[in-house]
Amino acid sequence: MMLSALRRLAWRTLVPPPATRRTGKRKSSGAAGKLLSSGEAFALLPHRGICGTWSRLAKQQVTPGGGTGGLQGSASREIIESSRKALSLLQKEHPTFKPTLSVVQVGNDDLEQEIRNVAEEIGLNLVHICLHHDCTENEIVDEITKINEDSKIHGVLLRLSKESYTSKILNAVKPEKDVNGITDFNLARLVHGNMHECVVSPVANAVVQLLEKLACASLDGKKVLLLAVQGPLEVSLQCLLQRKGVVTMSCPWEVKELQTMLHDADMVVVGNTKPKEIPVSWMKSKMTTVDCSHDILWGHYGSSEQLVKHSDQASGEDVGHLAVAKCMQNLVKISERWIQAQQYKNWNLRCLKLQPLSPVPSDIEISRAQSPKAVDVLAREIGLLTDEIEIYGQTKAKVRLSLLERLKDQPDGKYVLVAGITPTPLGEGKSTVTIGLVQALTAHLKVNSFACLRQPSQGPTFGVKGGAAGGGYAQVIPMEEFNLHLTGDIHAITAANNLLAAAIDARILHENTQSDKALYNRLVPLVQGERTFSPIQLARMKRLGITKTDPDTLTADEINRFVRLDIDESTITWQRVVDTNDRFLRKITIGQANTEKGFSRQTQFDIAVASEIMAILALTSSLSDMKERLGKIVVANNKKGEPVTAEDLGVTGALSVLMKDAIKPTLMQTLEGTPVFVHAGPFANIAHGNSSVLADKVALKLVGKEGFVVTEAGFGADIGMEKFFNIKCRASGLVPSVVVLVATVRALKMHGGGPSVTAGAPLKKEYTEENLKLVSDGCSNLRKQIEIAQLFGVPVVVALNVFRTDSPAEIDLVCEIAKQSGASDAVACYHWSDGGRGAVELAQAVRRAANQKNSFRYLYDLQLPIIEKIKIIAQNVYGAQDIELSPAAQSQIARYSQQGFGNLPICMAKTHLSLSHMPERKGVPTGFILPISDVRASIGAGFIYPLVGTMSTMPGLPTRPCFYDIDLDPETEQVKGLF
Repeated sequence: MMLSALRRLAWRTLVPPPATRRTGKRKSSGAAGKLLSSGEAFALLPHRGICGTWSRLAKQQVTPGGGTGGLQGSASREIIESSRKALSLLQKEHPTFKPTLSVVQVGNDDLEQEIRNVAEEIGLNLVHICLHHDCTENEIVDEITKINEDSKIHGVLLRLSKESYTSKILNAVKPEKDVNGITDFNLARLVHGNMHECVVSPVANAVVQLLEKLACASLDGKKVLLLAVQGPLEVSLQCLLQRKGVVTMSCPWEVKELQTMLHDADMVVVGNTKPKEIPVSWMKSKMTTVDCSHDILWGHYGSSEQLVKHSDQASGEDVGHLAVAKCMQNLVKISERWIQAQQYKNWNLRCLKLQPLSPVPSDIEISRAQSPKAVDVLAREIGLLTDEIEIYGQTKAKVRLSLLERLKDQPDGKYVLVAGITPTPLGEGKSTVTIGLVQALTAHLKVNSFACLRQPSQGPTFGVKGGAAGGGYAQVIPMEEFNLHLTGDIHAITAANNLLAAAIDARILHENTQSDKALYNRLVPLVQGERTFSPIQLARMKRLGITKTDPDTLTADEINRFVRLDIDESTITWQRVVDTNDRFLRKITIGQANTEKGFSRQTQFDIAVASEIMAILALTSSLSDMKERLGKIVVANNKKGEPVTAEDLGVTGALSVLMKDAIKPTLMQTLEGTPVFVHAGPFANIAHGNSSVLADKVALKLVGKEGFVVTEAGFGADIGMEKFFNIKCRASGLVPSVVVLVATVRALKMHGGGPSVTAGAPLKKEYTEENLKLVSDGCSNLRKQIEIAQLFGVPVVVALNVFRTDSPAEIDLVCEIAKQSGASDAVACYHWSDGGRGAVELAQAVRRAANQKNSFRYLYDLQLPIIEKIKIIAQNVYGAQDIELSPAAQSQIARYSQQGFGNLPICMAKTHLSLSHMPERKGVPTGFILPISDVRASIGAGFIYPLVGTMSTMPGLPTRPCFYDIDLDPETEQVKGLF
């Protein structure tokens, strides 16, 4: 095989074969023939050559270097100058870019000044890494691996002792960073003639160029002896010389036929110093010799005689200096390839085939019947780079936010929101429509598209709803991984949230039981006889107006202000969370142990996805923005009525550490192999109910200008969509192109006066038999939701999620009423039973609507008073006559306005089961007064949230939860009964 053959060649530099195995002559054609036999084993490099900078530069060159004639001036000088000009052209387009070469050296900390000088003259950065002389092979490989993963390093040069050049070390270098052309990958490319796709050995290049100059004519037909040239250099020279028509021979110094071979050769390339026992007289008097035994690049030197007769100096060039120049030229070319690799790439997506069955099996059976692509394959197909993903198992990966910087100049695709009418307790299939739509766009219309979904909470998964990965033949796979743990983001949020909660109560306890001096000594302890403020403590000092930085200079008053937060326990709004429906945690008493010295208080648990940290994750734009938002979280007021923040508690940095991986969107795929981002999962009735801004932004860059990103808002358009526009779009700055409004016949029948619907209970006959009257009456809710969308100036397409019990007449009636109500189109969708093929008509309607005029606008101005913003939402969106504020709500609004939080958007916490605050009132209620029982603030997330009526932030388990049906096969480890 090619790979093993190349490795054997590389090893020969370390362990020369015994003399008995040497045959004297070996033409390179034989070795090359063996290497060529299995070239298919090697993958292609990302780009086919370098043309832009170097072709432009070639046109500017007055005196080209190289060729078969004599070189005009110094070849090294021309290469250095051309490389400098090429880099200059590159930096005109990328001003902040500067290629960096990492030189890894073992046992000697002196780097050849020649290497430094050439790099500096061209304009390259050098990073010199010196390893101890007795470091192991694995330690060298570990160092190389670190450099491979460092995106700021563009090239790697190894300068090791002769004994250190093992195949394992040589091939540890990433091929695209291999400036010396030593990896099997680059050698195989060279053997196959892919000169523009590989990195060619600079020493081999230098040798060939000198041979051409010394020959004063073409090398065609010359006989060149490669004497003691081994490993990668031998392979490179054989390949390059063969392309010049040269007949090559290769042998070590000790071969018996050496004298004959020397007299038979026209030229000799010496790769190692001559042993003393070889007579100089064996050399022909006019032998053309190039000596590369003292290789500046490789860093190992022979210890015996120099060859007396060598002629490379006669050319006015030295192999080492010319090789250094060519090595730096390689770095410039590699850097241009790297820049090209960073540019947006057209997708090369292989969609997965679906074979829908009838009747449609369960969701988990459908998911398990499809074999997903490996996630790294999917990532490459959509243009992600290797260092932009962090793989979790076989089917999911985190995507690093560095992609946003790489593709910052790439135009965004079109932005589609999927919302819905007021749902039944069963849900109406927004996630299923979202998945069906992107499957139709990408797998059937060949348009790039991305779905962006929220991560489901473990609470509903084990409680009432079950899985949330879509359904039928329009879902995310593997659905059990989607629904259970995923990549641990919710666990990270739980840990961060509860760390902050613990910090609050610990601070109250310590302030209540210690003097100012004792607190100060513990908060700013003596370490090795010195006190120092941590950065977060210095930030608190600055907020307090204390400019001192020496802890020993604070006055007693300053110490008191610094150590005392004086939290008013009655104002604490920060709760502990758990990702399980547990009704008995809705009200608890903490601090009952004797160790807490009687400091107990009443509090509660919320479900994890209701945490403000979840809302922050969904709205943040970067790691630094998230850290700033976490620091702004207001957990309580002090006894003066001033807000106390996470920053005051000193916990911001720790929260950021817990959330550093959760901020990266998780990549998965649909049943048809199209990409999906799963990220964040805030509840829509008590938070803003949308997946993350970051997932949407990354997806919009990846799909390209003509592509689509389809994201989903929770619950009805009156809740999730309104918050998407007024909160999420303000945070992201993104402008939506289309709203897809999901409706079902059964939900419309409920709004038309049908009997109540209960999760887990069989549907009554009104929902399974044709009833045009109920459908017609219920379309009032659909009409109202279309009107709500139109308030924001965005085109609306109605997607009727069809169930098998829906009659053709009912379907036609809904679509007709939707169009009459102002929707740009209304389409019956069959993606649940047919996959993407069943949503092609919807995809076409969305494409048409995306090209319509868009006059997007927000519903209210942020500068309006809090009460006015609440009233606008209540009247214009819900249809209320007016609002009614409780005394507690009025007091909180006054406090927030006084504290400077009045200019934040509003996030209404309201039931999702009705346009009003009364879940039982269906259709389009009117004339009601919307009661605001309380008003709270999520300052870190950046919104004020009024509580409409009574809202629970901790769901409870029903009599028969979903966990009765969920089980694990201990032999296969397969999950059973998950939806």
